[in-house]
Amino acid sequence: MTTTSNWIEVCSLDDVEQEDVIRFDYGDRTFAIYRTDRDICYATDGHCSHEKVHLADGLVMGNVIECPKHNGRFDISTGAPMRKPACKSLITYPVKVEDGKIHLQLN
Repeated sequence: MTTTSNWIEVCSLDDVEQEDVIRFDYGDRTFAIYRTDRDICYATDGHCSHEKVHLADGLVMGNVIECPKHNGRFDISTGAPMRKPACKSLITYPVKVEDGKIHLQLN
């Protein structure tokens, strides 16, 4: 894993299947890294804002992640809640893909 300014190399693009999510831990923080069916990558806080369940165990459908515990849904591109019980937005983070690697920018 390498860092440049505040960009952190997360993993290879091939490590995340299309329309899937993986967990990425960095220091004392945890993130969810997504790859859509259109090959676009996103990153959000790792835990659901409703009940601290990790979203990496959830289901990705297009630009939506469904929490594995209570089926709340979020737009992964904006973090906006889309279905109750989720009502508080997730924090999103900039992501870029360079040389086949996914990079996350910390705020």
